[in-house]
Amino acid sequence: MEDDTPHNEAQGTFANSLLPYGGWIEDAYRVANREIMLRALEHAATGGLPGGHHFYLTFRTDHPGVAMPQRLRAQYPAEMTIVLQHQFWDLSVDREARLVSVGLSFGGVPTTLVIPFAAITAFADPEVQFGLRIEPAADAAPEPVAEPAAPEAPAETPDAPDTTPQVISLDAFRRRDQ
Repeated sequence: MEDDTPHNEAQGTFANSLLPYGGWIEDAYRVANREIMLRALEHAATGGLPGGHHFYLTFRTDHPGVAMPQRLRAQYPAEMTIVLQHQFWDLSVDREARLVSVGLSFGGVPTTLVIPFAAITAFADPEVQFGLRIEPAADAAPEPVAEPAAPEAPAETPDAPDTTPQVISLDAFRRRDQ
């Protein structure tokens, strides 16, 4: 009988649809991914990170509204990934201003990063092998945000020890399944 056969046209490409279902689905995923990331960051901001949870946050450093010291911008002109694990402070999520800010130390220099939501491209929690790629909305223009001044620590004295950032492989810190 014809009606007994499973038939789901929603699995198609929507090529014959006069309604933009494909775009709506993509928009819903984008919104859901961003919301999951924001809830995780808000949880960490208010209650800390439980157990071995830690976050990787990747963002576009060239996005309007990203506030970071020039020395970091020169080092990471397009994209940067930060790790929120043991040594971060003042993590905040401002939904009204659509900004995430966090204090981190780079080469021993305390720094506050201010990151517009729209600049964030990926979020991961390696503790549970969870990650999200966060794509900007296709029709979204960059959010106009006044760039706050990023506080910079005073210049180091010439006889201070070398605090050049050291690159380390994160593979050394990942759990290995036996």
